[in-house]
Amino acid sequence: MTRVIVVDDHPVVREGLVAALDGKNGVEVVGVFGSAEDVIAASVRADVVILDLELPKMSGLDAIEHLRDRAAVLVLTAYGTDEEIDRALGAGAKGYLLKGAPLDDIERAIAALARGDSFLDPRVATRVIRPAARLSGREREVLKLVAGGKSNKEIASKLKISERTAKFHVTSILNKLGAENRAQAVAIAAERHLV
Repeated sequence: MTRVIVVDDHPVVREGLVAALDGKNGVEVVGVFGSAEDVIAASVRADVVILDLELPKMSGLDAIEHLRDRAAVLVLTAYGTDEEIDRALGAGAKGYLLKGAPLDDIERAIAALARGDSFLDPRVATRVIRPAARLSGREREVLKLVAGGKSNKEIASKLKISERTAKFHVTSILNKLGAENRAQAVAIAAERHLV
């Protein structure tokens, strides 16, 4: 089971997420909070924290730094300005979805983060992923899929290449960006406006 915490100041959003996710597709909601302060103070252990950015008192952006070492942070917010996306990913969020995203995307994002990958809402990814001068055309294609939470096997299938070739491209991207893992590559690329 993937243990999930939900943090949102709107009760209807919290209740909706719990109803939609808890006990389905291997997800167990283990905590529900209305503020950043409450979740930071809690000792609940989880794999993924679904976090709104617009919270009373301490913002979700400020909370990411407190939560990122305890669980993978999935931002789920109504806002998606370039600055907020850059700040959230730069602070350590591993995923970013806009409210109104289909439940399938939320479930895929949770699964991606739980296995150590990243996930960006397609509407966010198109703004974050821009051509990178240092990356080849194929590497840019691969990076877009990495940002979408795709595994090497899924990348290989989508691009009709071998899984070994997909892994080679991912390794090359990590090396060129100086990243240790996929999530960091996406965050670095977004922060530097390279992709």
